[in-house]
Amino acid sequence: MAELDLLLAGGTVVTPTGRRRLNIGVRHGRIVQLDTSTPHAERVVDASGLLVLPGGVDTHVHLMDPGAPEREDFPSGTRAAAASGVTSIVEHTHGAPVRTVDDLHRKIDHLDGRSHVDYGLAAHAWPGRADAVRDLWRAGITFFKVFTCTTHGVPGHTAAALKTHLAATALEGAVSLLHCEDESLTEDAETVLQAEGRDDAGILIDWRSRDAELVAVAVAALLVRRTGARATIAHVSNQEVAQYVASERDRGARLAAEACPQYFLLREDEVLEQGTLRKFTPPARSRTSTDETEMWQLLRTGVLTHMSSDHAPSTLEQKADGGIWNAHFGLPGLDSTMAILIDAAARGDLSFEDIARVYAEAPAQQYGLWPAKGRIGVGADADLVLVDPAARRTLRNEDVHSKAGWTPFDGREVQGTVLQTYLRGTLIAEKADPTSPRTGRFIYGAGAIDRRRSQP
Repeated sequence: MAELDLLLAGGTVVTPTGRRRLNIGVRHGRIVQLDTSTPHAERVVDASGLLVLPGGVDTHVHLMDPGAPEREDFPSGTRAAAASGVTSIVEHTHGAPVRTVDDLHRKIDHLDGRSHVDYGLAAHAWPGRADAVRDLWRAGITFFKVFTCTTHGVPGHTAAALKTHLAATALEGAVSLLHCEDESLTEDAETVLQAEGRDDAGILIDWRSRDAELVAVAVAALLVRRTGARATIAHVSNQEVAQYVASERDRGARLAAEACPQYFLLREDEVLEQGTLRKFTPPARSRTSTDETEMWQLLRTGVLTHMSSDHAPSTLEQKADGGIWNAHFGLPGLDSTMAILIDAAARGDLSFEDIARVYAEAPAQQYGLWPAKGRIGVGADADLVLVDPAARRTLRNEDVHSKAGWTPFDGREVQGTVLQTYLRGTLIAEKADPTSPRTGRFIYGAGAIDRRRSQP
């Protein structure tokens, strides 16, 4: 047998079904050996005392590149990913939406050599353009991003338009990520609030209301089931929405539910003090520690199927510009999501096996990145993260790699830290410091007919 390029020796390998002390042999970027033997390798890394997790798969990322690179670009955003233990992302920027195959090819060309991690790309679904679904899916997008309300300059889908889109994706076997807020309710709330002259930060709670989210989710989930489509409800913000998604799933809907850390750890009333630094939508909903406990339970038990960051950064200066009505929506999250999950495992809200499931296996399976991504197994890409579960650190704005330069979790002490990140067997970050050139590759989606452009 040919010599290995890399041997990670003595670590505790974590999968969704358990953990075991094993050696991982890597050749040509893939795992070729997973056992207790110690063959010769060009490089041997002693992982004794460390956990080995599959590289994070973050499937809801906005890097604004091209479009608004002053907010974030691929080099800075994927530095944050690599440093935190994320090795694959799926990205879509609203500033330069992918609506045609030509858009997709231009973006692939633009991003060549700009990413530290591997990446898929999503397309934006446009009302009245369901005829674009077939070509975009077969060209290699990962999923379609669909809004039910006009947001970020992207028009929202009515129920009729959403049904048409979902029916088209069902024919192709494509998957959609659905941002669910009912436009009639958000528009009406905005009209009333502005008529009252409100410009305080508290308007966010009433403007992007719980009812607006739940009404849109109810319609979308029903249409997913009726059309036979595959979809994910994006950034589920509270228990009521999660349980409704689960009930439609029980009726046969092929429907996943995406979780994000902000709905576990940030409180609804923080916007009153933090203002635009808590402007994201749907907003934070948790009011009590009981709410947080219930959200972790929903994630642990699979009602919430997977975790993503919904990384949508703006700098502090950009967040301060325009007040609560006009400042950008969104939070930075690639720097912190893995850290939040590891700390949750250390505190007992999750297990490390849960992390391997919700931030690697489940999103990779939902979006067709499996089996190359999202797992530690023979034949998979050697995307690996070495974690010291005992180390403690504090999340700080000054340590953020994103162009945002801040984190909503600034000052939060966490247990467990990522020591090394490997992408296809190459060390790309060590002690939160990216170490390699930008070697990330485009990942063609599950529907791609011609993948020749993706060859190295």
